[in-house]
Amino acid sequence: MTQTLTTIHPFTPPANAEVLTLWAGWQRAGALSERTIAERLSAMRSMCDEYQVRPLEVTTAHIVTFLSRREISDATRSTYATHLRAFFRWALLQNLIAVNPMDRVPAPKRPRYMPRPIHSAQLTRLLEVCKRQRTRTMVLLAAFAGLRVHEIAKFRGSDLDPERGTLRVTGKGLKPAILPAHAVILEAAATMPTDDYWFPSSTRSGPVAARSVSQSIGRAMNRAGIDGTAHQLRHWYGTELLNAGTDLRTVQELMRHDQITSTQIYTQVSDASKVTAMAALRLN
Repeated sequence: MTQTLTTIHPFTPPANAEVLTLWAGWQRAGALSERTIAERLSAMRSMCDEYQVRPLEVTTAHIVTFLSRREISDATRSTYATHLRAFFRWALLQNLIAVNPMDRVPAPKRPRYMPRPIHSAQLTRLLEVCKRQRTRTMVLLAAFAGLRVHEIAKFRGSDLDPERGTLRVTGKGLKPAILPAHAVILEAAATMPTDDYWFPSSTRSGPVAARSVSQSIGRAMNRAGIDGTAHQLRHWYGTELLNAGTDLRTVQELMRHDQITSTQIYTQVSDASKVTAMAALRLN
């Protein structure tokens, strides 16, 4: 009986031009979101373009110089460092480099973020200026379901179950979740498609881009005289849940955060809640 032997070819390192494409594919295999992949690739390309160097030829000196630029904020510096660290950790794992240049780079301190919810009065005014049902529904999904703009963009009528009073959302990292549907969203659903995308694009097949949702809500905020962004509606969602007496662990689940520290960034404790807490202090 003849046995067929499989020829094993030696591994050939990819050319520098192919490295970022391979890295992107590896990330997709790990189910990372397209937004995360795009941000990581952008950070690597920015540094390589800045110093006219190829990805696998980047040195610690390149990275330190890139991260120490005065024109970028501390938050951006920290984000860039995270993205670069992910690339070089992958390159080392794939035996594409012998030494990780990030090992000798100090970790930038991430600034402490403060919650930035809009006020309830501002949300009321925002809804009043939303004459188009389309924009109004975008605002409702952000404020009463805590959806991110990219989640709003691809929301479909089939994601809502009126009988059970729930909505389905696929968030960061393609993580699915079932959330209770607020009454105002169930009411708005009556004017929206029952199965298809709620916000179809007028220029292409499929839903609008996340940027389109941000811009639509941003224009409505401008008309309402509000200096804010669409994402601050998600801050309002988390803050109002907390101030209504919801425990932080439940707020974490509703906001779909992996870490409770992320939830704390979004939730602002009201002065009234602080006063009530202090008034509860008693001597035995």
